[in-house]
Amino acid sequence: MSATSFRFRHAVDVRFKDIDIGGHAHHSHALVYFEEARAAYWREVAGRGTLDDVDYILAEMRVRYHARVLWPQRLDVGVRVSKLGKRHFAMSYEVRSEEGERLISGESTQVMYDYEAAATKPIPAEIAEKIGAFDGPFGPGGVPAVDREG
Repeated sequence: MSATSFRFRHAVDVRFKDIDIGGHAHHSHALVYFEEARAAYWREVAGRGTLDDVDYILAEMRVRYHARVLWPQRLDVGVRVSKLGKRHFAMSYEVRSEEGERLISGESTQVMYDYEAAATKPIPAEIAEKIGAFDGPFGPGGVPAVDREG
């Protein structure tokens, strides 16, 4: 994937506490970097800015490590919705160094969730429209109808 395939980008600083005995960020921090970018996307693209507006749960996560994440460093995290279903959506992530080197990539699946009813729910139409306008259009099967690798 190229950096240009991610319209949404979010800066995340590597913290000293992220570093393990090997001198690089502990592998678990990739999930934190993804989470910070996903939360920013949800606020800025989906327009859901409060904790009560987070109406999805994380169902699955995959991470690929390409190079060491070092301190101090500001990371450039790209995130996009790569699939939009009826009750779930998939996101792709790419973490790059300030110099543009790809460090980490990954995918996650989120399921819309009604916490009060303790049950899954459909993606609200207004959220699907906002995501579609930003990262779409989405074709059959909820996958992008355009090639973003371009």
